[in-house]
Amino acid sequence: MIRKLASGEYRLYSKKKDPKTGKRRNLGTFGNKEAAKEHEKDVQFFKRH
Repeated sequence: MIRKLASGEYRLYSKKKDPKTGKRRNLGTFGNKEAAKEHEKDVQFFKRH
């Protein structure tokens, strides 16, 4: 999940909430949405390989 921050950057969060904290895990902050989408694709690839 990608969200835009007040600073104008984009942050990638995990899809599932952490059961211990009840929050989504921060998977990185990026300057533009395309970079965040690219990293999300990489994360999904490594989850399955």
